[in-house]
Amino acid sequence: MDICHVARQAKRSLNLSVKNALIQEAKSLDINLSREFETHLETLFKQRRQEKWLVENRAALDAYNEHVERNGVFSDGLRGF
Repeated sequence: MDICHVARQAKRSLNLSVKNALIQEAKSLDINLSREFETHLETLFKQRRQEKWLVENRAALDAYNEHVERNGVFSDGLRGF
């Protein structure tokens, strides 16, 4: 699901168990726990999707890299650098 799409959705309350010391520290530093939780989840989702994509496409990436090693790339004779 697109993160922008998620941002437009209505929010809902959720019960979480968090160490009291962490909650107190967040309050003392004026940290919005809900916003930080959402931000961290979005980052985690993006990272996991990237990892999944790499696993799913590893064979194609390896095949392409082997092809380039054997044959070079189409622009080898055209580049000026």
